[in-house]
Amino acid sequence: MIERIAEFCIRRRNLVVGALAVLTLVLSWFALHVEVRTVFEDMLPSRHEYIQTHQKFKDTFGGSNMVTIMVEVDKGEIFDAKVLEKVRTITLGLREVSAVNPYQITSLASKKLKEVRASTDGIETKPLMWPDLPANAEEMAALRDSVLRNPLVYGPYVSKDLQATLITVDFIDREVDYATVFREIRDLIARVDDGSVSIRVVGDPMLYGWVNHYVPETINLIAAAMALTLAMLFVLLRTWRGVLLPLLAGVVSAIWALGICQLLKVHFEPLVIVVAMLITSRAVSHSVQIVNRFDDELAVLPPGADCARVAAKVALADLFRPGMLGVIADAACMAVVALSPIPMLQKLTLLSVIWVSTLTISAVILTPVLLSYIRRPHGTVHPVDFAPLLRKVLDFGVWMATSRFRYAVIGCSVVVMAVSGYYAFHLKVGDANPGSPILWPEARYNVDSAAINARFQGVDRMFIVIGEDGKEGLVKSNEVLHAMNSFQRFIEAQPEVGGSLSIADVIPVVNSTLREGNPRYLELGDSQAVNGSLVAILDSVSEPGDMDRFTDTAYANGAVTMMFRDRQGETIRTAVARIKEFIDTHPLAEGKWQLAGGLIGVMAAVNEVILSSQIEHIALALFVLVVICTVVYRSTVAGMLFMVPVIISNTLTFSFMAWKGIGMNINTVPVAALGIGLGVDYAFYVADRIKEEIAAGSTPEHAIHEALHSAGMGVLVTASVLIFSTLLWWASSLRFQAEMGLLMAIWLGVSAASALFVMPSVIYVFRPAFIFGRQEKPVLAGLRPAAAAA
Repeated sequence: MIERIAEFCIRRRNLVVGALAVLTLVLSWFALHVEVRTVFEDMLPSRHEYIQTHQKFKDTFGGSNMVTIMVEVDKGEIFDAKVLEKVRTITLGLREVSAVNPYQITSLASKKLKEVRASTDGIETKPLMWPDLPANAEEMAALRDSVLRNPLVYGPYVSKDLQATLITVDFIDREVDYATVFREIRDLIARVDDGSVSIRVVGDPMLYGWVNHYVPETINLIAAAMALTLAMLFVLLRTWRGVLLPLLAGVVSAIWALGICQLLKVHFEPLVIVVAMLITSRAVSHSVQIVNRFDDELAVLPPGADCARVAAKVALADLFRPGMLGVIADAACMAVVALSPIPMLQKLTLLSVIWVSTLTISAVILTPVLLSYIRRPHGTVHPVDFAPLLRKVLDFGVWMATSRFRYAVIGCSVVVMAVSGYYAFHLKVGDANPGSPILWPEARYNVDSAAINARFQGVDRMFIVIGEDGKEGLVKSNEVLHAMNSFQRFIEAQPEVGGSLSIADVIPVVNSTLREGNPRYLELGDSQAVNGSLVAILDSVSEPGDMDRFTDTAYANGAVTMMFRDRQGETIRTAVARIKEFIDTHPLAEGKWQLAGGLIGVMAAVNEVILSSQIEHIALALFVLVVICTVVYRSTVAGMLFMVPVIISNTLTFSFMAWKGIGMNINTVPVAALGIGLGVDYAFYVADRIKEEIAAGSTPEHAIHEALHSAGMGVLVTASVLIFSTLLWWASSLRFQAEMGLLMAIWLGVSAASALFVMPSVIYVFRPAFIFGRQEKPVLAGLRPAAAAA
């Protein structure tokens, strides 16, 4: 079958090239219109308990797209007319920002923050600073005193040293466009920022806005990586075909993948550019292998009119199986990620599988077909020859495999797998460091986040709900209020939880106010009747929307909102475990606890999904790889043999992630899944070439020598080129891209070293039957001059 495919593609090369050119042109139009954006709801595992709670109550208690703005003075206090005017301008300006929830804008200049007052006429609530600013020094002093008396403002919204104040705003999840919100909020702040104050902004819309902000830089890095790749290929391969055809393979695969995804209405996530580069590197790798094999065949063919066609046909026939096997392995390992209930990962999986599959066309078929057109294939374009140096490296690999040292190689490999496998279990799920792992610690966003966390209770929030639908007034009950109060004291003992807020914090303020501000009564009432009365009084003087942060309109469900100082995976898991511990030990007679909403609640759900499926996905990907190898080579030993480079490359990479504090999160999972297929690609080419040489009658020593000096040369060239080009990503302003580029370089380096130095030793020692079985005649005896000469 392979021989017939090769014969057809070369004989009908005009038809093949023409058809692929037309399809590429058509798909180019669609690829240019692919949508590049981040969709928040795609990150949510919708069936998870926490996500269902979040979706149900986010419009009432606050969603996960909250933006926090801190206005800070270096000296003095914020109670200055010019400073408060900036707060007021920002607060009013936020109403005009796209997708904003106008009922979730809270600051000193909003109606949300109020003072509860009692007089002979009764009790009333009055906004602290709305609609006008304090007109004189007396009013400014009165505002200051009101803030200091209000525990719901002093601390949560005005810092303890009175040098900073917060503005919080939430957005409608289904409508938010991060790039637009990022631009509009920065423009708003630029209008008031005259250098007299420091204005810091955090929140997921700003975080992902920074990702979009750095897209032009990312494109420049891609161009630089591509330029370095082409330059190194030009120097090492010394032919224009060795430069242009791998480039063409990468471009064609990208056009096909993006065009097909646009037809399927799958958008492109900016953060997965790393995955795209990883797949493109596979296109370059497959294409270089074919070009290298083409050159090997030319070396033993006499110059003639048909030598290019014959060499191209042999290269296509001989490398079709390992090339296709590599493509199928990459696609199958990536497809496992689709089992995740997170839509973003499912869509990314579809994009990746399509992209990897296009390598069949762009590299495995198109490259040898185009090679067959070359009229004068002999010769080079520059005199610098690195081949002798590369051959010394390959000779060293041959010596390691065929000398007594081969046993030491196998022994060291076992030790490396055991040690790195042990440390791989220390890999953390979720974010492993404070701040956002997407950006560097010194990035403006992380600096702002640290500054806000240092002055306030925390910028990232989680809410849990207590109550039950249909039980109107349940939140007013003594049991629920005291349960909230007890829970808040319990959860705030965790250092990473800066504070919490619920209606159980508001009622004591009303209770104290009714008693002329006596601090002795700054607590919940002694009975349900008292607490119910206090809630009724508060409700009677509140305007619509005032209580949304604390309870729904029917008082059937109330929220406890917790502020977190960091979003590390360990912090979130500890908090969730403590919440569940409290719920188990404090059962309710009426109502129930519902976990968990807000950004931290969403991240807790995502982390739990990744944690529960991480081992299963890795195991399933490895199993799929074993099955594919077993079917292709009709040997279970083949499946086990090719696990060696996979296990080495992946355990070493996961150990490195654990060492450097790179967590397994929604962004790194796809890279890890694709890395499983990446770890075995090079081994396919080397093992398959050894099998060919053995089938042609070579001795094991000669077979390993020929395999390393042909397929191994391609592995060495592509690995060297791609390692250096991916290391360029370390210059990225996005920490995630830089770290993923480093991981790609490690994967490529370890998998290449395994293919060149470990696999030949294992094959030589254990002599697997699917390679050293019965002596077969070459499949393409008449088209294999290199093998015949051997």
